[in-house]
Amino acid sequence: MAEAHQAVGFRPSLTSDAGEVELSAPMLQEIYLSGLRSWKRHLSRFWNDFLTGVFPASPLSWLFLFSAIQLAWFLQLDPSLGLMEKIKELLPDWGGQHHRLRGVLAAALFASCLWGALIFTLHVALRLLLSYHGWLLQPHGAMSSRTKTWLALVRIFSGRHPMLFSYQRSLPRQPVPSVQDTVRKYLESVRPVLSDEDFDWTAALAREFLRLQASLLQWYLQLKSWWASNYVSDWWEEFVYLRSRNSLMVNSNYYMMAARAGNAVHALLLYRHRLNRQEILPTLLMGMRPLCSAQYEKIFNTTRIPGVHKDHIRHLRDSRHVAVFHRGRFFRVGTHSQSGLLSPRALEQQFQRILDDLSPACPHEEHLAALTAAPRDMWAQVRRSLKTQAQEALEAVEGAAFFVSLDSEPAGLTREDPAASLDAYAHALLAGRGHDRWFDKSFSLIVFSNGKLGLSVEHSWADCPISGHMWEFTLATERFQLGYSADGHCKGHPDPSLPQPQRLHWDLPDKIHLSISLALRGAKTLSGNIDCHVFPFSHFGKSFIKRCHLSSDSFIQMALQLAYFRDPQCLALFRLAVDKHQALLKAAMSGQGVDRHLFALYVVSQFLHLQSPFLDQVHSEQWQLATSQIPVQQIHLFDVHSYPDYVSSGGGFGPADDHGYGVSYIFMGDDVITFHISSKKSSTRTDSHRLGQHIEDALLDVAALFQEGQRLKRRGLAEEGSEHSRDSLHCHTRGSRAPTTATNF
Repeated sequence: MAEAHQAVGFRPSLTSDAGEVELSAPMLQEIYLSGLRSWKRHLSRFWNDFLTGVFPASPLSWLFLFSAIQLAWFLQLDPSLGLMEKIKELLPDWGGQHHRLRGVLAAALFASCLWGALIFTLHVALRLLLSYHGWLLQPHGAMSSRTKTWLALVRIFSGRHPMLFSYQRSLPRQPVPSVQDTVRKYLESVRPVLSDEDFDWTAALAREFLRLQASLLQWYLQLKSWWASNYVSDWWEEFVYLRSRNSLMVNSNYYMMAARAGNAVHALLLYRHRLNRQEILPTLLMGMRPLCSAQYEKIFNTTRIPGVHKDHIRHLRDSRHVAVFHRGRFFRVGTHSQSGLLSPRALEQQFQRILDDLSPACPHEEHLAALTAAPRDMWAQVRRSLKTQAQEALEAVEGAAFFVSLDSEPAGLTREDPAASLDAYAHALLAGRGHDRWFDKSFSLIVFSNGKLGLSVEHSWADCPISGHMWEFTLATERFQLGYSADGHCKGHPDPSLPQPQRLHWDLPDKIHLSISLALRGAKTLSGNIDCHVFPFSHFGKSFIKRCHLSSDSFIQMALQLAYFRDPQCLALFRLAVDKHQALLKAAMSGQGVDRHLFALYVVSQFLHLQSPFLDQVHSEQWQLATSQIPVQQIHLFDVHSYPDYVSSGGGFGPADDHGYGVSYIFMGDDVITFHISSKKSSTRTDSHRLGQHIEDALLDVAALFQEGQRLKRRGLAEEGSEHSRDSLHCHTRGSRAPTTATNF
């Protein structure tokens, strides 16, 4: 998603010179530190699981094993084959009256060792099973006997009720692809967009790279892959995100669309409670293969702290408050009382107290948050002064579970002008006014004055499916479980005994006033330069694509390419392109993708001060079309047919290039696809609305290649005639369809 923008401009803060290449101590040190960070995460997760009583399995399983051993011992059977007697001999002799205690302790120690050995064996067996990727290569709907056997074994070794992190210790290491395969796939990918001369030059650089440098760089990656659990993820987080000095606004945040502050905050905190208890089911790829759940750990209580050269992620184990921004003022609102989490009605009461507070903002306080949208090195220097002058207020914001912005303006879809209102809604969530979001927080909940909701998410801590999973739970819980009373309030009763929300006071030194003004000016410039466009495409949706026997994601990706390049197409070529996209997707899913491997090779070359013209060429390319699908992961939470107004409109992100587009899309039920398009107004080459029209044209053109699509084409032409033009058809479609698909989101 938005990381594309960072990857384009990636340059490690290391010098590069040509010299004799030898084993580099800094490179080995970096590999050692990567492994150390990996093992620290494992130990931290172990301790957290131990505290929550879920590691490495339910304590009841240990108790059952211990009871079985005691029963066997009572029946004068020795399941330990003499080991418990040897353990008893090693225990101190406390006298005759404690002889039975020694037997119990010996049985407990033996049960613990046996229990641990069994769990370890299960983890190793499951890790070996999860290393199998053959099921990915099989045609959709077909499953070989080998894969069926594999799937049955995975389900047996996974246990009956896996928890969120149950699979973490069993996931295989990220494999390092063959460098020859990676270079070959890269050349295949760039061949259609390069001239013959440029391609021959790039291929020559690739051959030279394989001959001179590839083996050494690959050796270091292999070494790291054995020492750390993932050879690339920590470098991607550090160099692509945390070392980027650009503003987080637009460049490293994305938004999600959706009323109702009390219920929403309560639902979010319910999700955090389930997360802490690991009651969220792990994500299974195609319902079979578990995905890594590590990114869930940093959803809440997390802030990206700016640094002069490199940011760092600060994550707290717990936080019992949220930070709230309203009309230029900051508040600290407690989320728990002595009896536990506050009810939705009590939270609504606290937010209403803030809305009723007419006290003005202090000088420069109103625009203080614009500093979080400033270049990172500038914000890091200002934050040092702020931390000494207003440490308590800063800690209340950075240490909050998340940030809440109570916006004084309305937003969201309107029936009067659905097209323009959706565009303004997206822009308000992505950038706001530049000073009403704390962009450092893992996510900010934006509540508009008319009750509409949205999220602004900082990207470095996790990818979109993680926050999307949380958002789906929040919206479903807020609407279908918590609900509202007849008078429109959250259900329950207010709590007059709760203290007033704490107003945060900032002692802002004069020397940072200019920095705030500069940051605000830059944020407004960046915000004003973003052109957002959102439109629901309602001619057909996922169900039509399935009837064409094609992958829905590949279908949209090929249509986006057609919209961008407008190349001639035919059905055979389209099917070939879809098959190729599916093959590349499956390769990436099994760890055989191109971009992360080339990125890691480039990082190693920089650490070794090794000049590589090929890798320099790869990482100098501009990504003019960055696309992403917003997945709907918890379909069971929404009844699309009974509640069509509560289908999520998804979210979007900023363009990856100054002359490019950022495009995201979500399948809303079976019959609607909503697109979110962004570009820079300063570019003369891009126009979000124009691309939106091209996307609609491309989708209809591609659909017309199929027999079922001919009916859609004829219907579209008939409607076009009745509306006098294709443009009026486009506006009519959005105007008539959008209110029934996304009224509340």
